Parts: sequence; C-alpha cells; structure tokens
Amino acid sequence: MRQLSVAVLFCLLASCAKPNPPVVIYAADQIPEQLSAWGVVLSDGQYFELNDGVLPYELNTPLFSDYAMKLRTVWLPEGKAAIYDATREFDFPVGTIISKTFHYQKAAGWSQAEYKLVRADRESRLDDNRQLDLDDYVLIETRLLVRYDDGWQAFPYVWNVAQTEAWLEIAGDVKNMSLVDAHGELDFLYVVPDANQCSGCHAPNHSNRQIQPIGLKARHLNRSYDFGEIRANQIEHWQSLGILTGVDSDVPASARWTDPGDATLSERARAYLDINCAHCHSTVGAADTSGLYLNIEAAVDRNFGICKSPTAVGQGSGNRKYDIHPGKPDESILVFRMEHTNPAIAMPELGRSTVHTEGVALVSQWIASLEGDC
Repeated sequence: MRQLSVAVLFCLLASCAKPNPPVVIYAADQIPEQLSAWGVVLSDGQYFELNDGVLPYELNTPLFSDYAMKLRTVWLPEGKAAIYDATREFDFPVGTIISKTFHYQKAAGWSQAEYKLVRADRESRLDDNRQLDLDDYVLIETRLLVRYDDGWQAFPYVWNVAQTEAWLEIAGDVKNMSLVDAHGELDFLYVVPDANQCSGCHAPNHSNRQIQPIGLKARHLNRSYDFGEIRANQIEHWQSLGILTGVDSDVPASARWTDPGDATLSERARAYLDINCAHCHSTVGAADTSGLYLNIEAAVDRNFGICKSPTAVGQGSGNRKYDIHPGKPDESILVFRMEHTNPAIAMPELGRSTVHTEGVALVSQWIASLEGDC
C-alpha cells in the first residue's frame, strides 16, 4: 500500500498530464461529427486550449461578426510550409487546417438559459497558458477550413452547453443572445452559417466558386502578436518556424481600423470595407454585376461608389441616389445598408444580425471627409 501511495503522490505532483492527441487529417468524405477528433483545439469544459503545433494569429482589420471575438489558428503538416504572395492569400500545403473559434465574454446575469454577453470591439487573447478560462468566456462555434488535393473545404462545428465538445452542424444553427453594455441590452439571433453559406464569403471568385481563406494574406497578417513566450511580427515568426517561405523584403500592411497610429482615416475606412465587403464587391466577386468594387486595390472613383447610382437595389437604396455621396454620409446608400439588419437591406448579407455601430461611424466619418458633390 505504501508503494501505491508514493506512486499516487508522485502522479499528483507531476499532474499526471497526458500528452494531447495528435492533430488528425480526415478524408473529405469521412468528416468526424466531433471537433475534438481533429485535435486542433480542445476543451474540458473549464479551459479551452490549442494543441501543440497549432499557431494562433490575428488580422490587422478583421471581419465583423456580431461583436464575437474570434480566435484564429493555423496548423500545417510537419515539414510543410506555405508559399508567400504579396497580394493574394498564401498558398498552403495539402493538409493545412485553419480554425476560427467564435466566443464571447460572459456578462453579469449570464446563464446557460440566458446568453448575456459583453458587447465589445476587441481581439481575442489566450492567457499565459495558451488557454481561455471558460468561467469568463463562452464558446459558440468553431469553423474549420481544411486543404485537400482538390482545394479547401469548410466545416462548421457548434459547441455544446457543457463546453466540452463541438458538433458538426452542416445545416447551421441559430442561438438567442443578448449583448450587454453601459447602454443596456440588445437581443439578437446569432446565426451559424450552414456549409453552403460558408462559400458565400469564402468563395471570392464568382466564376470558379472555389473556397479559400480570406484573411491569410500578407497585408492582413503583417503585424505583431503576443505568442505567449515572445511577441513578434507574425510573418517574421512564421518564417522563423519554417512554415512560410518566399517572403519579399517589402511586405505590405493593411491599416488597423481601431488603432489610427500613422494610418489615415481613408486607409482605415478602406481596410474596413476591404475585409467586410470585397469578398463580394470586386471585379470577380458575387456582386461583380453591381459595378461597386470595394477591394483595397480599387481606385476611389465611380466604381468605388463615388456619385454612383445603384444598378438594382430595390428597397436597399433607402431612396438615396448614390452609393457614396461625398461629404454626405446620411445620403449615401453604403451607410444606409450598414445601418440595417433587415435581410432585404443589410450589407454584408451574411455574417451579422446586429449593426456594427463603430464600423458605421468610421465609414460615415470618412465619407463626410470626402470633397466634391454629385
């Protein structure tokens, strides 16, 4: 008995920690029902954490999604690397897994029956142990993008109430939630997109309809990030880890819309429109026939909406004449559509059920600064 007690004591002192299971790649026709089977992110109901070799990252200006915080990660097969591109998304090797976990900070009055959540515009951050404490946060969904021989595929997983597992929901899901801040509460329906809707944003080329990452481009990733053990520029860190090759000496960087720094108002507003709108509003996007192109490379002219009348917008115009009326945000269709949640009016069409007040304010301020008239 004494030997057993000593063994138990030693085990307790050493935490008897079992190594995490390895990350597993599944064939596209054998996708597991449980997120944990992939081994990318794990949760025991108390703490959410990343597996070994799974790298978190953040974007300069991210897509807005109902004030959710998003923990983004990338995992590459051992010995493989992505190929750098200065303008397009990086070319990732087969077997790459990208994850994005949507979560919120719990607000006062939160319960499993009433999802009261803090309304705040901020980035997700792991603690010093590379974890999220689930006493403070609630996990909603984790979306995976997986690279196969014939391209990327998207898989949405929804977390259970116990926060111990997320389950594959090809048909999507809807949750009743409330956002809480100093001004009160806002009830809304959080929509988890179905597998087909994922391509609404992640298939930016309307002709080939191929799913691909949106944020994993040089201009979005060129920023510092706190990796726990070090704080470093993300692209430089990826290079040092050997998971990114072919980097140029002059790496572009998009503006951070929430942090002016040296960026101009125009640069911040355009970065916001690029990440939130350009996956459709480009010359190759789903909204190519609109003639409204909001990608970062586009010139700020009529095709960017300046004094441009809409092609076919119906009630989405709000009886306003121009997409962007210089100096007059209250007369600009772009602002009108950002201010609404009615599906017949709202833009973007997918990914939000609430109005991004701060984003509307930024774009309105930029339009107000534009000179000229229509």
